[in-house]
Parts: sequence; structure tokens; C-alpha cells
Amino acid sequence: MSRAEAPKVLERFTDGYNEAYRELDPAAVERVETGALAEIGKADVTAQRALTPNGNPGYPALALADARFTIPKMAGWPKFFVADARSNRDKNRWFVVFTRAGAKDPWKAAYLSILSDNEIPKFTTDKDGWAEPVPATGGAGGKSGATAGLSTAPAAVSGAYTDYLHTGRGSVFAPGKATSGVREDRGKRVRTPNYWTEFIDTPERAPGFPSFALRTDDGGALVFFTAHHREKRTMAKGLRPTLTERRTKALLSGDLKSAVTFVRVSESAVKVPAKSADRRVVFLNRIESLTAAKGE
Repeated sequence: MSRAEAPKVLERFTDGYNEAYRELDPAAVERVETGALAEIGKADVTAQRALTPNGNPGYPALALADARFTIPKMAGWPKFFVADARSNRDKNRWFVVFTRAGAKDPWKAAYLSILSDNEIPKFTTDKDGWAEPVPATGGAGGKSGATAGLSTAPAAVSGAYTDYLHTGRGSVFAPGKATSGVREDRGKRVRTPNYWTEFIDTPERAPGFPSFALRTDDGGALVFFTAHHREKRTMAKGLRPTLTERRTKALLSGDLKSAVTFVRVSESAVKVPAKSADRRVVFLNRIESLTAAKGE
């Protein structure tokens, strides 16, 4: 990845994103996105197309300006880099992680995080301005032992998160909306007079949903990762599940007889501290979206 190529990759993504939401075409999403971001995007445009089959020609185009690029110096594949830019949607900056699986593959966006100015970390760079990647598994793409010194290795973050959502114990994560808040919300829905709920969370499934990490100047790392979530809602005897939300109904398969399972994917950006910092992992941004629903 050259510094001259990065703006062209961002422009291609923006054009493809706008085409996908204007035409409501999942294939357009797949051309410029991958991983969790593609799963979210394809479900989104599929649901919208079910409601507006002729597309959305009046879609207000996304514009990304004042772009900055954080490009790690890497050997081997996959490669990645981060673009952050001011969007015309709000006052925050959009962080887009682009990845490329091989020399013949196109760059695609794998993660999108929306951060305010005061949430943006300072990345470690060498004398030539290249950032330092933290390899997920200690393989190609980073220095030997590059994961050493972190409170949690990037490859372990997704599993630690899904374990925490299941048990609530041994959390390496700071309390907040994406952690204790999720468990608190779920607790209200485990058992009600009308239904009971089972939650199943699974970590990212590499290589389709790899995590990426960049070293920050405080010795920690900014990590982008995926998690998968299922919520099965079984109705009390004599009751049938009902869905009122139009997007959910558009993604529904099967028959609503006694239960419904909601399938979701989340993509997150977290700040992993150095071991010596004696702090917990903090969520900077988390986007969770429904990708399917199945009636039983």
C-alpha cells in the first residue's frame, strides 16, 4: 500500500457505498466491503429493497472529506490500513479499516467505527511515518513478539468479549454500554410472562472476519474485531411470536409458530491497554445489526 493509493481506495469505497444504497443492491456492497461490515450492509440494503423494490434514487450521498491515513508497514498477507475522515452525516470522524487478502484481490472495507475527536488515539509511527501493526496471532505482518505487553492479545479480544456476555465473569472490559449495559438489557428479557430468551454469542470466524490492531503511543493498541450473536425467543404456551418492525420482517424466513431467532453481528473498536497500565479494555465504538431472523 502506497500513500498515493490510499485516497483512491477510500474514493472507490465511497462511490460503491453510495451506489449500494441508491440501487439497494447487495452485490454493490460485496464489491467494496467484506467481513462484518459487508454482512451488515447486505442485510441493510436487502431489507430496504424489500420495502422499496425500485431502489432509492434520492439517497443522500455519503461524502468523506479531510481524510487521514494510518498505514502500517507490513510483510505478507493480509494487509490493512485505516482511513479516518470527516463525514457529512455528523460531526464525528468515520474510521474505515481496509483490508486486502492478496496481491490480486481488491481493497475492501472490513470495519467502520464512528469516533469523536477526543476518542481518537495517537498511533505509534516510525521515522518514515509508517504505523506499527499488532499481529492477531504473531504471524506475518508485524514484529516478533509484537503482542507482548498488551493486557489482551488482539486475537483473544473477540473470545473474551463473547465469554463475558455469556458469564459476566472475569471481565477484562471496563463497564459501559457495550459490556455491562448489554448484559443488563439482556437480563430484562431472559424470562417474561410471554416468552423466555436464550442468548448464544460466538467469537469472530477467521479468516472471513479477521481482527486488526494498531499500536498506540501509550503502549496499548486500537483493535477492531467482530462478534456474532443469536437470540432465540420462545413463546409461552398458547402464544405465537409477532414482529412489527418492518426491517425485521423483511429479513424473516420460516414460519412464526412458537419461536423466533434473531441473528446479529457486531463490529467494534476497542482500546486495549498495555499490561503495565493496570486498566481494562474500553469500547470506543460498537455497531450491532440484525442480519437475519428465523421463525419456528
